Amino acid sequence: MELIGDYHTHTVYSHGEGTIRDNVEAALKKGLKEIAICDHGPGHFLYGVKKKNIPLMRGEIDRLNEEYAPKGIRILLGVEANLIGYDGTIDMDEDLIKMTDILLLGYHYGIIPNSLYDSFGMYVRNPLSKVLPLGRERMIELNTQAFVRAINRYKIDFITHPGSKARVDIRALAREAAKVGTALEINSKHSQLSVESIRIAMEEDVDFVVNSDAHKPEEVGEVRVALERAKAAKLPLERIRNIRL
Repeated sequence: MELIGDYHTHTVYSHGEGTIRDNVEAALKKGLKEIAICDHGPGHFLYGVKKKNIPLMRGEIDRLNEEYAPKGIRILLGVEANLIGYDGTIDMDEDLIKMTDILLLGYHYGIIPNSLYDSFGMYVRNPLSKVLPLGRERMIELNTQAFVRAINRYKIDFITHPGSKARVDIRALAREAAKVGTALEINSKHSQLSVESIRIAMEEDVDFVVNSDAHKPEEVGEVRVALERAKAAKLPLERIRNIRL
């Protein structure tokens, strides 16, 4: 079994500690064939990548690819886009998306929602639903619908740590993700996908990825925790896109 690539790593362009080159060097030492630099989308007011920096990152990665291609590693520019509306809106416009090689989608606090309705849902109703049963099922339904709308509206490669920040109907999400070719992430840093969630999701025809969610160069390629969950759930490893048997 071989980990081909780590497709969820952060750099100093958001709130990671290393540069793009630092992450690439770390990936090279781990024997990876690919690494994706996926800083948080620009709609995150605490540590989102600045829109003006995405073209700069594109240029830097293009130059590094020329340098590192002989060493056998490919560098991808991505963004961990934020869900900012229950209509499925994300914080990346089409011009920015065209600059990327891979597009991730996650639910995070610290984002600027689309509207007052979205703000109330994301910052009041969603947190309350985690501790109070009243309205919980409706919130799960709204969260799931938001993700489904997003993956039908944009070409999302995979959803990061689904269910970690906002509860979702994982079976329904997996079913809809399978239809559009979006994978679900088993994240080594977050609790999701959990063993239970993997077991539910794998009943649908959806693919998976295992990632480090590295915020430090030394964390790049560290997916042991994610793989342990996958194995505990008895997920066939051939269903994990970045694993080669």
